[in-house]
Amino acid sequence: MPKVKTLVITGFGTNCEVESAFAATQAGSDVTDIAYFSDVTAGRTRLADYNFLIFPGGFLDGDDLGAAQAAALRWTHAKTRTGEAVIDQLKAFFEAGGLILGICNGFQLLVKIGLLPGLFGKYFVRELSLSNNDSGRFEDRWVTLAANPACPCVFTRGISRIDLPVRHGEGKLVPKNQAVLDALWAENLVALQYADPATGLPTEEYPKNPNGSPQGIAGLTDPTGRILGLMPHPEAFNHPTNHPGWTRGETSILGTVLLENGVAYLKSST
Repeated sequence: MPKVKTLVITGFGTNCEVESAFAATQAGSDVTDIAYFSDVTAGRTRLADYNFLIFPGGFLDGDDLGAAQAAALRWTHAKTRTGEAVIDQLKAFFEAGGLILGICNGFQLLVKIGLLPGLFGKYFVRELSLSNNDSGRFEDRWVTLAANPACPCVFTRGISRIDLPVRHGEGKLVPKNQAVLDALWAENLVALQYADPATGLPTEEYPKNPNGSPQGIAGLTDPTGRILGLMPHPEAFNHPTNHPGWTRGETSILGTVLLENGVAYLKSST
């Protein structure tokens, strides 16, 4: 059975790397390492040595220049000490069949670098962004999510509904145009939507939808299903007592189920 080797990338304000690494290990990752972006450019860490890559959340670059914009430029233009383009390592990692999970800032990075949504198989082309919440403020709350059963996403397999925390100031999905939004649905690339906890139906109503994303879009995948980007934090729900309603008997599947699905996929791959 193939080993799952997970790499969590940190640095430049990221602060959820430890929780993300813990969640990956809890989900069954055989090897889980945390590395700074500078470790990649210095050649101390190579993406090719792993098959599960996590871009965690936090306050990447302080969100001062637009969430993950500076990080996208770093990944696009940085080179290692030997002159190798870092973006080529990322391309090779994905082409080799690796899984990529982007959480909060990590989701913002994936869309700004163009790995998501990969419409019609075109990658590293920016088709959308994530902008300021409609509320005009940082949102720190729990939300209910509905999963799209027709979506090819590896991470959301077998999931219909899940509760997760959000903590972001820039989480509203902004497609380049209506055609892009329509294509997301035509290809079933919408993986998760903010939902009304009473009905389980997708919603744009605040605060059930914390940022105003159109059609309640909270997470996207790519046509292969091997990339997932989402604004909520699955790594922050790794034990039943994390749930704010656990003392009242309120339950939900753990957020780590998303990572468990990813690990199971890699272990079953040949």
